[in-house]
Amino acid sequence: MKITLYILFFAAVGMAIFGVISKANDPTTGDLFIGLAVVILFFVWMPTFVYHRWKGKNVQDYMLNKENIEKMRKYTDNNKL
Repeated sequence: MKITLYILFFAAVGMAIFGVISKANDPTTGDLFIGLAVVILFFVWMPTFVYHRWKGKNVQDYMLNKENIEKMRKYTDNNKL
């Protein structure tokens, strides 16, 4: 998964750089490559990255609910400076 993320990221960045460089000669091709790079980054790479980072973690630990607020208050009360 990690290698796939690296490959997707560098491919998208490479496409964006190629698009910026080729935009001087052919604006439509440059825009196409820049657009494809943005689509790959936001609709393919980002969800894959988020899935990879959150895999195996409990989402309830990161939600702000009453139980977690009480834990935070108890922690700050016990650790006053």
